[in-house]
Amino acid sequence: MSVGLMPAANPPTFDPLECSSRSHEVQRLAWRIKTCVDQVDAVLTSLRRTQMEDWQSPAGRAYRTTIALHASALMRAREAMDTAAALVLRHSQNVSVSGERGR
Repeated sequence: MSVGLMPAANPPTFDPLECSSRSHEVQRLAWRIKTCVDQVDAVLTSLRRTQMEDWQSPAGRAYRTTIALHASALMRAREAMDTAAALVLRHSQNVSVSGERGR
């Protein structure tokens, strides 16, 4: 069975206000991601303080090692979120620029 593509009956129309609104929504998403990055920074600071505690027992060293592993994973996640925020912000600018071109 073959399915052919049919042209759209009504091509989409360009609405500058709608495009501007989308750009603003995407910018808000980027700033929400940046807020999450800031929260991760606070957690990392807390983990670093915990790592600095002077626990000499084998259990204390194991606990610090576990915290270090989790902090490392959290740092990688933080970097990915920071990159994502920058990409989302750049996308919001592209949405805004594409809206200006359509005028």
